[in-house]
Amino acid sequence: MTKTMKAWKHDEYGGVDTLKLVTDAAVPEITDDQVLVRVVAAALNPVDFKRRLGYFKATDSPLPIIPGYDVAGVVVKIGSQVKGLKEGDEVYGDVNEKALEGPKQFGTLAEYIAVEERLLALKPKNLDFVQAAALPLAIETAYEGLERAGFCEGKSILVLNGAGGVGSLVIQLAKHVFGASKIAATSSTGKLELLKSLGVDLAIDYTKENFEELPDKYDVVYDAVGQVEKAVKVVNGSGCVVSITAAIPSQGFSFVLTSNGSVLTKLNPYLESGKVKPVLDPKTPFPFDKVNEAFTYLESNRVTGKLVIYPIP
Repeated sequence: MTKTMKAWKHDEYGGVDTLKLVTDAAVPEITDDQVLVRVVAAALNPVDFKRRLGYFKATDSPLPIIPGYDVAGVVVKIGSQVKGLKEGDEVYGDVNEKALEGPKQFGTLAEYIAVEERLLALKPKNLDFVQAAALPLAIETAYEGLERAGFCEGKSILVLNGAGGVGSLVIQLAKHVFGASKIAATSSTGKLELLKSLGVDLAIDYTKENFEELPDKYDVVYDAVGQVEKAVKVVNGSGCVVSITAAIPSQGFSFVLTSNGSVLTKLNPYLESGKVKPVLDPKTPFPFDKVNEAFTYLESNRVTGKLVIYPIP
């Protein structure tokens, strides 16, 4: 097997122009509990550009960094302690157990990645690599937030930024996995039909209405955009606000995902039945040599669902 690979990396923190495509990055070595995955597709998340901008450099791994959290690919080598995966398995996952504390120095925007077995799951059979790559970080974040909030059958929820990567999956999980009684969500005008297609009962156009002034109150408000001050105004007396972007003043919590492949395994039946689907931006996928253009688009805040890089290389 080759010793070097193509990868995107940055040697300093900063804008998109710090990213460089190299052809001589070292193929990572695996430890006993890891597998080596040949990357077929990788997805971008807001955490990727926030990391590159240096938002959490105090807890980051050392430079240079190959970015990327989400992966879908094929196992090509296994460590001596790996029990559940074998060479040739098609897998997907979020490769960083802690999103902000020491994420991998060498991430998924490369031909190969070394990943702990516990962070991966077998790829749903009905999804291609592009669709699978779009899911891990977002669907695990959606699930963990709902679970921590004690969301369950018969409860109501309002999702802020329902057309985003996380929000679009919160809607689907709330409906199909947790049994929500009522789902409302916000988006811009052009994305209201998408919200309805995902199962939303009340689609709110945030360019025309202030959700915090509407009469309804909810058991859970899942804030995937950073509007906690408004969110706390529409949660009912016993409910809570979940935030993935900002600290919460009262009546709720914010959290950072802990990646876990067993969550993907648990959700695979919902994906394989077609009840829960990845939402891909119309511009997806971006080819590997256009990663910088994909980041520029991601940072414009106009993305619907997820951006995926494919094929790699």
